[in-house]
Amino acid sequence: MASDEPRDTAAYQQITYSVADRIATISLNRPEARNGYTLRMSEELVRAFDQADADEDVRVVVFTGAGDHFCTGLDLAPEEIALIAEKVPDSSAGETWQEPAGHCTMRIFAMNKPVIAAIRGAAVGAGATIVLSADYRLVAADARFGFVFSRRGIFAEGASTWFLPRLVGMGCALDWLISGRAFDAQEAVASGLAHSIHESEQLLPKAYQLAKAIVDKTAPVSVAAIRRMVYRTGMMASPVPTHVLDSRLMADSLGSPDAGEGFDAFLSRRDPVFPGQVGKDLPDYLPPI
Repeated sequence: MASDEPRDTAAYQQITYSVADRIATISLNRPEARNGYTLRMSEELVRAFDQADADEDVRVVVFTGAGDHFCTGLDLAPEEIALIAEKVPDSSAGETWQEPAGHCTMRIFAMNKPVIAAIRGAAVGAGATIVLSADYRLVAADARFGFVFSRRGIFAEGASTWFLPRLVGMGCALDWLISGRAFDAQEAVASGLAHSIHESEQLLPKAYQLAKAIVDKTAPVSVAAIRRMVYRTGMMASPVPTHVLDSRLMADSLGSPDAGEGFDAFLSRRDPVFPGQVGKDLPDYLPPI
């Protein structure tokens, strides 16, 4: 897929950012270090997702990594560990601090636009947790995952103890998190962690094919609202509050320009061109992220 020149290239040193055909591509870009995760990478990822979310021309984000591996986890170089240690507050001080993997995971969680993670090779530690809040996880046949925290003597990060049970069930999440064992693409798909497996050379084309279908067929305001509803009301103990909110949303949307375009496009058997914009048309009474 052809890409435009990356925007604000100077702002990014450890990732790349580009936009083409209304699809933003955010890629980890330390292939010489197997995309080892760093504090700077975390900060750059958050800025890049901010940039994609604020750009009305962007409808979908494809999130991937340069080279043979998505991300082999935290870069354990002494200088990187020392840099992170400098940033970590004393836990008793009550200061607000986001650990680096969770900083990215939570920014993706708050997106108003769908995120498609395209993963090949190793996705270990931070490499496994930063994709948990993506809407899709497409994997290459050579992908291998590991939530290895217990084997490093540290605690699970990236809000993985919240996301993982919701994706794969409590039993599977406990197995992976407690044992810290590695598992392959087939197990990831069978468990529901990943959506589909592809040969390495087909991984990105398949991700862009999915992204293009979302761009061509869906309304950005509808997608943003549905994504938020799933996360904010899908876990409630009762469906009643969700139905109340559904009813209000439906009452407001039936006469909207987006609905008019969607119905007309369906009857005319053509692709819709939805006029709504997330920045100004997303209902302000939706539950906040």
